[in-house]
Amino acid sequence: MEHYTPDQLRVIAFEEHVRARPAMYFRVERDSPELPTEVLQQVVWDALHRRDGTHGQINIEITSDLSFTVEDDRLHSADEQRRPLPGFYESLLDKDRWAPAAAAALSVCTVIEVWLDGHGYRQELAGAVPAGAWEECPARRPDGTRTTFHLDPSYFGPGGAIAWALRPEELHGEGCEAHPSPAAFPIHDLRSEADGSAGE
Repeated sequence: MEHYTPDQLRVIAFEEHVRARPAMYFRVERDSPELPTEVLQQVVWDALHRRDGTHGQINIEITSDLSFTVEDDRLHSADEQRRPLPGFYESLLDKDRWAPAAAAALSVCTVIEVWLDGHGYRQELAGAVPAGAWEECPARRPDGTRTTFHLDPSYFGPGGAIAWALRPEELHGEGCEAHPSPAAFPIHDLRSEADGSAGE
């Protein structure tokens, strides 16, 4: 059995790890044409599944081949004053939402809006790291999160594009049968100005 000394070990930052091994987060390697779609799929899966095992209400917009927005009604971690608790890199990315954090690591810009009790908070990220402090903004709904990802074209390469081909059963796992998901959720593909829907 091979042994390592502390000098031989190197701590890899989260962003670096995601970019080096995207298959650990999104099931396919960097050179796969399916990677942009898998990134979207994992963010949608995260938005749909609440902490208590139930399924929330979500809305999806595909704004370009490498940009998309996912909105959900999931409660954000909050302090006693009902203000957002800092998440990844002290940002508005909630610490238990690994899929959006990994998607942000593959993005040139991510914009997060969090709504708590009718109060809104907004922050921009460069990669998964805050580009500045979060600010107050109007709340679109009492509670929830809206996150827009602009995936890095230099990472995904020429021709990289989201091709929505998500099967509803791919959004469920063990225990999901106890909590039926919404019959359908809106997917607005603004590239073709045509709306679609996916559901069970």
